[in-house]
Amino acid sequence: MEFDDYRGVWVFIEEKDGHIAPVSLELLGAGRRLADKRGAELAGVVIGDQVGTLADTVFEYGADVVYLYDDPIFKHYRTETFMKALLACTQKYKPEIILYGATSTGKDLASAVATDLPTGLTADTTILDVEEDTGLLLASRPAFGGNIMATILCKKYRPQMATVRPKVMKALPPESGRRGRLIAESIPLREDEVRTKVLDIVKDTVKHVRIDEADVIVAGGKGLGSPGGFQLIHQLAGVLGAAVGGSRDVVEAGWIEHHHQVGQTGVTVTPKIYFAIGISGAIQHLVGMQNSGLIIAINKDPEAAIFQACHYGIVGDAFEIVPMLIEQFNDVLHGKEDGHAG
Repeated sequence: MEFDDYRGVWVFIEEKDGHIAPVSLELLGAGRRLADKRGAELAGVVIGDQVGTLADTVFEYGADVVYLYDDPIFKHYRTETFMKALLACTQKYKPEIILYGATSTGKDLASAVATDLPTGLTADTTILDVEEDTGLLLASRPAFGGNIMATILCKKYRPQMATVRPKVMKALPPESGRRGRLIAESIPLREDEVRTKVLDIVKDTVKHVRIDEADVIVAGGKGLGSPGGFQLIHQLAGVLGAAVGGSRDVVEAGWIEHHHQVGQTGVTVTPKIYFAIGISGAIQHLVGMQNSGLIIAINKDPEAAIFQACHYGIVGDAFEIVPMLIEQFNDVLHGKEDGHAG
């Protein structure tokens, strides 16, 4: 099947309260690389109400084109309205690739669009590449419980689509003053034709730990043996003022709540320092933390896979090593405090 009519890489720009979601800026960086490899344009699709000014930011982060749907009917995200807009734009301009953030909004919209076109969709992608000659998108993600990496292809349909985990890709440094083509679009859709209505917005006021925003994370795994043993993680994190993370195994065992889980089925993190203590290093965990600035692993198994991904590794018993680290960090911190006091 020929796809000569399909050209270009698109990124769905997710917006909330007038701000672009960080994952969309990250995808513009990934999309720029794919588009350059294909010798094609990179476009951002902005849908919302009073969102025209966001186009400037999209250009600065790498886009050549912005398709803009700016109308009160798009004030709040609804699958039906956003899907109709994106479908109309896709059918009119025929992109080769569309990327979405793997957020609740991105996943919902991507699956709806894929069903209606129809085309393929790779979910929770962690690696993206494209064949320069054929334009075939190579979307890779952990599979079979995180035991292998699978590269998924969509050979027979266009556009090729993927959702991508936040924090996996890197945004380009913004180029101030960079501009491109702004194309305003609209669809003939009235509010009384939309089946769903937004009656009220209720915000969750419960503060959850945002480990994806932490500079330092201390994460523990089943190698700590028990919920009591996992308290060692809390102790070290407390000394460092760090966030606490955990592997899927400890979350499933009930040692810690799910919003602390790092990995493919949890949160992707990019802290400056990541401690992996008693964590074996399964692929599904590695994809969630492999872009950390500095990875320090402690495990008594010298063959543990985590040692292939870390910058510094300590082979030994965490119950001997971590208390020594806590003591040393305490001494350093107290020393700094004493120095300031003097």
